[in-house]
Amino acid sequence: MAGKAKEKPIGKVIHYYDKINVGIVELKGILKVGDTVRIKGNHTDLTQAVDSMQIEHKQVEKAKAKDVIGMKVGEPVREGDMVYKA
Repeated sequence: MAGKAKEKPIGKVIHYYDKINVGIVELKGILKVGDTVRIKGNHTDLTQAVDSMQIEHKQVEKAKAKDVIGMKVGEPVREGDMVYKA
């Protein structure tokens, strides 16, 4: 029986700004621009590339565990949604 590898959470959505489509994510691991993420929750299942991220309103190419980043998302996400590296 073939199963896919269990996805490992890389962060958690702690806020969402609906007017600008930005999710605020607290990271548990390294994330880089160009990585693909999957954001999953009770009402969310979104897979997308990380086109840009910001820390404290400054563009960054890479973020590490415990950083809190803002990233543009293609559809609404919710507080508590888990973020996985795809």
